[in-house]
Amino acid sequence: MSQILILYYSRHGATAKMAHLIARGVEKVSGMSAMLRTVPEVSAVCEATQGSIPDSGAPYVTNDDLAHCSALVLGSPTRFGNMAAPLKYFIDSTSTSWMSGHLAGKPAAVFTSASSLHGGHETTLLSMMFPLLHHGMVLVGTPYSETALISTTTGGTPYGPSHLAGKDSNLPISSEEKNLCIATGHRIAEIAKKLESN
Repeated sequence: MSQILILYYSRHGATAKMAHLIARGVEKVSGMSAMLRTVPEVSAVCEATQGSIPDSGAPYVTNDDLAHCSALVLGSPTRFGNMAAPLKYFIDSTSTSWMSGHLAGKPAAVFTSASSLHGGHETTLLSMMFPLLHHGMVLVGTPYSETALISTTTGGTPYGPSHLAGKDSNLPISSEEKNLCIATGHRIAEIAKKLESN
């Protein structure tokens, strides 16, 4: 089984729900499996130490997960138009994978959740793409053949799925947002499968 690594940080749960929907799309492709991973919080006041296993949810990601995945999907809530610090902190520690070329030539996609419609959905997705390009990954977007992208009045972009969470971060994921997450998982798994068969 080839594994698609879905790596995310989620503060209020919406990004985690999106990750699970993307995993559903991945697992619609024969021979492909989704591996959900997260990152620990970072401290604003000092170097903090977390246990090696979170209290709930997905396990923490390791560099070994990166080295052995067939594709990578990154997800983060929007923080002032950028990815959240815990995900950036982990990405900044991946120079060993970068120097080894573990991710070069593999497909990658991104997704986000934001509290407002104009809160930086697209800039956050773009900010997550930059390190993936440095790793030599092949970016996979969302084509307009996904009709939910045309009809959505909440989240959704050609750069990757997004979710409009609302000011209290409690809006449910809309049907269009769900469809786009599942479609992204399916699309990246299909592309990873094709690349591996060459």
